[in-house]
Amino acid sequence: MPDITSRDRKKRVQRLKKLIIYSILTAILLPTVICIFLGVWVYRLKDQIGDLQQELTCQEQEAASMQVEAEQPQESEEPEIWTEEDSIRAWENQEKTAVPESTAQTGIRKVYLTFDDGPSTYTDEILDILKEYDVKATFFVVGRDKKSYEALYRRIIEEGHTLGMHSYSHVYEDIYSSKEAFVKDVNELQDYLYEVTGTYSDVYRFPGGSSNRAGSVEMAELESYLNEIGVKWYDWNVSSGDATARLDKDAIVRNCTENLERYRTAVILMHDAADKKSTVEALPEIIETIMKMDDTVIVPITSDTVPIQH
Repeated sequence: MPDITSRDRKKRVQRLKKLIIYSILTAILLPTVICIFLGVWVYRLKDQIGDLQQELTCQEQEAASMQVEAEQPQESEEPEIWTEEDSIRAWENQEKTAVPESTAQTGIRKVYLTFDDGPSTYTDEILDILKEYDVKATFFVVGRDKKSYEALYRRIIEEGHTLGMHSYSHVYEDIYSSKEAFVKDVNELQDYLYEVTGTYSDVYRFPGGSSNRAGSVEMAELESYLNEIGVKWYDWNVSSGDATARLDKDAIVRNCTENLERYRTAVILMHDAADKKSTVEALPEIIETIMKMDDTVIVPITSDTVPIQH
C-alpha cells in the first residue's frame, strides 16, 4: 500500500500535468482569439477605408470635371463651374414649374427625401431614423459589389423605400464619355441591383444632375435613352448643401427646411456617404420640422411621380 508521501507526489505530478496542459492550451487559444478579433476589426476598418476612398475618388472626379469646364472658353453667360446650386436656380427661373396640377389643386405639399451615392457606413443609421419616424425615402445608389453592402440594398426595398439608380461607377469622365458608355453603366447597375434584390429599378438620377456639363455627350441623348427603356429621371429643387461643403447639422437643417413653403412639390437632395455624418445628425430635425408643417406629407419617389427636372 503506497504511503502518504507517494500519493501526494502523484497528486502534485497530476496537478503539474494539468497546469502544463492548460498553459499550452491557453498559449494556443489566446493568440487565436486575439487574431480572430483583430481580423474582424481590420476587415471593418478596410470597409470604412474603402468607403472613404470611393467617396474621395467621386469628389476628385467631380472637381476634375469642373476644372476642365472652368478652363474651357465659355460661349454663354452661364457660370463657369456648374454646381447643384446653379441647377436649382436654373430650375426656379423656368417659366413653367414641374408641379403637377392635381397636386396644386389638392393643396397637399409633397416632400421627397432623397439620398445620393449610397450605400455607405451610414445607410443603416439613416434607415433606422426613417423607421423610427415611419417615413419613406428614396435612395439613388451606386454600384458596390461587396457582400457587406448587399443587405443594405435589400433592406432599402424591404422597408418600403425606393431604390433608385445613380450610375454604377459614379466616375463622370467614364459615364459621360459617350452614349455607349452611359448605356453600359446604366445596364450594369440595373442588372446588379436585380441580381441582389430581385427588383428592377426604374428611376434614375444623373450624377451631377441632368443639367451638369461634365461630359462630351449631349444630355438629351442620355435622357432619350432612359425614356426608351422606361426609366424616369429625377433632379431636385431643394439642396441640403452637403455635396460640396462641410456643413454642420444646423446649416443642413436650414437648407432643407427654411424655404419649403415655396414649393407644392419639394425634392430634397442629400447624400448617403462615409463623410456625411452631419447629414445623418440633421435628419431627425429635418423630418420633425416637415411633419409639423400643415398639409404636408413625406413620400418616396415612384415611377408614377411627376418628375422635377432641371
